[in-house]
Amino acid sequence: MLTAILAYLSVGLIAGFLAGLLGVGGGLVIVPALLYVFALLGLPPEHHQHLALGTSMATIVFTGIASLKAHHARGAVRWPVVKSITPGILLGTFAGAQLAAFIPGLGLQWFFVVFAYLVAAQMLLDIKPKPSRALPGKGGMTAVGTSIGLVSSWVGIGGGSLSVPFMTLCNVPVKEAIGTSAAIGFPIALAGALGYVVSGWAANALPQGALGFVYLPALAGIVLASFPMAKVGAAAAHRLPVPVLKKCFAALLIVLASKMLWSLL
Repeated sequence: MLTAILAYLSVGLIAGFLAGLLGVGGGLVIVPALLYVFALLGLPPEHHQHLALGTSMATIVFTGIASLKAHHARGAVRWPVVKSITPGILLGTFAGAQLAAFIPGLGLQWFFVVFAYLVAAQMLLDIKPKPSRALPGKGGMTAVGTSIGLVSSWVGIGGGSLSVPFMTLCNVPVKEAIGTSAAIGFPIALAGALGYVVSGWAANALPQGALGFVYLPALAGIVLASFPMAKVGAAAAHRLPVPVLKKCFAALLIVLASKMLWSLL
């Protein structure tokens, strides 16, 4: 019991610090970390990936509120964009969580590995889309939101690595793109967490403490630890060379994705 508590708190400390330091969602760290912890604790292996994804989405519901408030206080959230993209976000994320129940855990792990490598490459090479168009209309925003929500639900993230480049491409200033992405992360997390609760509700062999595909003991430990560490990370961001740290984070992603890839092979 003590081992489990310490493990979940450790995951929350790392994810919270990185989120505050680099402005990246903790999901890319939480999911592989939870896979390792679940295996270490001997939880039923057939649902490891689904539980990691559902629990990651649920943690972002809580941590995303603090991030949203901070960006809103700085006037960095374009609420009209949030309003126009949210219907697609809710649809895509909830539907993705439902579809995930029919995808084997190995298939979802392959998807995660490829996505993590792509994000790492983008960070290492500092690839940024050049502003070249305006935001699309209502139908286009719904389509984009659905796509972002679907992908986010399969990798357990708040969508920032997708929504920030999209808004940058559409001539939204970087600071506003990041702030608006933080606001968009909340409906992604809410729909994703609810979706994984529903899709895992009737699943067999779930561990005690699971609410569908959301594992409550892990959720509690990660949330408790990530809140204070996000503030520590944010303070450190003003003193440390963030561009260098982003490359270090990209290297960490490559290590985590490679470890998952090795287990898949």
